[in-house]
Amino acid sequence: MTRKPEVLFVCVHNAGRSQMAAALLQHYSLGRIAVRSAGSEPADKVNPAAAAALAEWGLDVTAEVPSKLSTEDVEASDVVITMGCGDTCPVFPGKRYLDWPLEDPAGQGVDAVRPIRDEIDRRVRGLVAEILDA
Repeated sequence: MTRKPEVLFVCVHNAGRSQMAAALLQHYSLGRIAVRSAGSEPADKVNPAAAAALAEWGLDVTAEVPSKLSTEDVEASDVVITMGCGDTCPVFPGKRYLDWPLEDPAGQGVDAVRPIRDEIDRRVRGLVAEILDA
């Protein structure tokens, strides 16, 4: 049996972009991809506008808790994706590193977060196809 691929989404506060990306990847991969998200300076809770934007699609991230990025998170992941927030990750040989330049949803209402959610959704769908069709 082959090992399940692992993806890590990294954003400074692990409250908006990375949480949306993780929820969408979990949803689309149907358990075929292990998903993590973390940040270098995690917030106390998930961004309410990000949670509301996902709730519109039936995804609930209100119980998620932003977590601190660790070297172990990066080491365990096959693909590490930063969310355009300038966060840095430890670099290990053999890992794939991507940066998705996305607008920060912090301090914005749900109307402003929807286009960010939609862009993350587009990218996550492409990632799922790429990983699972490889």
